[in-house]
Amino acid sequence: MTKKIKTLCSAICLASGLNAVAVHALDKVRSPSEIIANAPDSDWQVLDLDNTLLLELATGTVVIELNPLLAPNHVENIKKLAREGFYQGLNMYRFVEGFVAQGGDANETKKVTTAKKSLQAEFYHLSTKPLTMTLVDTQDGYADKTGFINGFAVAQNQQGTQTWQTHCVGTFAMARSNEAGSGGTEFYVALGVLRYLDRNITAFGRVIDGMEHLQRLSRKPSDESKAAARVFNPITNMQVAADVKDLAKKYEIMKTDSTSFKELIKARRNRPGAWFIETPNYTDVCAVSVPSRPLAEK
Repeated sequence: MTKKIKTLCSAICLASGLNAVAVHALDKVRSPSEIIANAPDSDWQVLDLDNTLLLELATGTVVIELNPLLAPNHVENIKKLAREGFYQGLNMYRFVEGFVAQGGDANETKKVTTAKKSLQAEFYHLSTKPLTMTLVDTQDGYADKTGFINGFAVAQNQQGTQTWQTHCVGTFAMARSNEAGSGGTEFYVALGVLRYLDRNITAFGRVIDGMEHLQRLSRKPSDESKAAARVFNPITNMQVAADVKDLAKKYEIMKTDSTSFKELIKARRNRPGAWFIETPNYTDVCAVSVPSRPLAEK
């Protein structure tokens, strides 16, 4: 039946002067997995180790890529905190299912040496000209435009003069109290899509590997750990990846301005394949994961 319909459609299109190749365009739409598997090496870039954190937990390492373009002061400060060993002996003291895993100094008593305890908020980046991004959609309920810049899911106002990182699963951000500039040391990772937090808090990174270690954290302290809060979900260390000798694992990230990634966005918009019945013709920026892969030794 399908073959007959395609044959009939091809005949009609040819009779009307249309290009018959367009009839079979849907047949040539590649699945996301095909796009990723066949992306040329030129569409990938090596992860910048100087802007990467390694959060060491009891079950393994969480790899966090930082976003210096949109929040340079927060990136600089947390690297200073990591390098002075601020997070050693602290813990992931808050876990809210589907919301956040939060860590740092729960009592806010630990002193800093080279870094700052609090920073002016960087809720969004201001520019006189729009920052160029790979567009995802203009139908987003939280922003005029959404897309990607340098591997990060972002949003913009209509003029493109405000750009901010969106709260997708794995977003790395700085917790704060009521005052906008009160954050500085207490970080969290989003466990769900939390777009209502956009522009209310400084988001300045994303987890590229190790989300499973955050999901394995204890939800509540046991009776034994209440007397010593640091026993609850301890942080072994946080380091800047560039400072680690003989790094066990390195990564490549797909360039979000590449041809392959643009094709990936389209494939996410209307999923190809016979299984899908409904095609919404819409892409949520948080539904497009930026592919990463281990860097092969050469």
